[in-house]
Amino acid sequence: MTQTAPRPTTGSAGAPAGVASRLAEAVRPFIGGDLPVRLEAWDGSVAGPDGAPLVVLRSPDALRRLMWHPGELGAAQAYVSGELDVPEQDGWDLGSALTHAFAVGAERGLSGVRLSPRALVEAIRTVSGLGALGRPPAPPASQARIKGRLHSLARDRSSISHHYDLSNEFYSLILEPQMAYSCGYHATPDTPLEDAQRAKLDLVCTKLGLGQGQGMRMLDVGCGWGSLSLHAAEYFGAKVTGVTIAAEQKKFIDARIAERGLEDRVEIRLQDYREVPERDHFDAVGSLEMGEHVGALNYPTYVEVLRRAVRPGGRVLIQQMSRQGAGGGKHPGGGPFIESFIAPDMTMRPVGETVDLIESGGLEVRDVHAMREHYVLTVNGWIDNFEANLPRLRDLVGEEVVRVWRLYLVGGALAFRDGRMGVDQILSVRPGAPHTLPAVREW
Repeated sequence: MTQTAPRPTTGSAGAPAGVASRLAEAVRPFIGGDLPVRLEAWDGSVAGPDGAPLVVLRSPDALRRLMWHPGELGAAQAYVSGELDVPEQDGWDLGSALTHAFAVGAERGLSGVRLSPRALVEAIRTVSGLGALGRPPAPPASQARIKGRLHSLARDRSSISHHYDLSNEFYSLILEPQMAYSCGYHATPDTPLEDAQRAKLDLVCTKLGLGQGQGMRMLDVGCGWGSLSLHAAEYFGAKVTGVTIAAEQKKFIDARIAERGLEDRVEIRLQDYREVPERDHFDAVGSLEMGEHVGALNYPTYVEVLRRAVRPGGRVLIQQMSRQGAGGGKHPGGGPFIESFIAPDMTMRPVGETVDLIESGGLEVRDVHAMREHYVLTVNGWIDNFEANLPRLRDLVGEEVVRVWRLYLVGGALAFRDGRMGVDQILSVRPGAPHTLPAVREW
């Protein structure tokens, strides 16, 4: 539909309206009607319905960001900078406010709105009158600044470092004691996070067949803080090689290896997956939520590394997030906020496309286990830990990064809840020798 220009607004006795009312009129063409939120502007003025989520604009810079980066990125920049806020009030919080906004957008069909030239001119005139035109504000300090050729070794190290090297203590305050930074396996909605992660690790090790004998050799590609590597060695008797390109993670795992006396069973390398030299060597290969980071063009290389590392007849398990739409849709990286602040260069796609790539790479896919609903529960557990440890988190990384992570966690839970993203365990075997997968599964 085409929207016409906004109506001029005045206050009492013909005096100019406050900032909030002027903005409410200016954005009508963009949002398909009246404000769906209660808007409070930096001059103290308020517009919008009572009882709706409160959105606070603390500075004209919030508008300036939205003018230069309309939509998700500009709003995220303003939020993490504190220029825009969604405070908890009247039963609303960030999650329920975003849910409300998504519902209104869907109801109004905003993806189909076409703005008239007059509406655009009037909107610019309003923003100019509020002193919000000008050069774009500098990006927030927390926004990633990644350079170099896409998915080169150096650029991938920089991207991973941006996300994972905040500090081990930071992650320990959000995750559970095993430091598993991937979807758990929740027997019930009330299963504690630590139990759900232990169940996930048991499930992975069982699917990989590690319980069939002591000393089975396993490769853990993208081993994180070592939850799978340590679990496979300690509880399934495996001899594990883990690889990571995050230096802080390797330091953490090496300390845990020494604490648990596992030096003879676990080796962690600071190594890119493309540099893994072994061929036909491992009995099993696991890779938990690392395949999203290799990129679309490099995914066949990733599959080939896993295939050639495992012996014929051995098993490969990939746990990976998915995204709807061919090739992952318009934003295979998860959207402008995720791509700019959290995980630069990430690529997701529908699970069927990933299965095709795995099979094209020479592995035989035997099981696909969808776990999307489990991720909602996992992320909610992380949110509970995050909120419980806010004072220490602020001390460690500052308010801006805390706001980045609140938006990341809350938005992630909604994406999995609403089906915009999924996660699956894909179990394969390497052809060329008999495999030992049971005909009747117990998982």
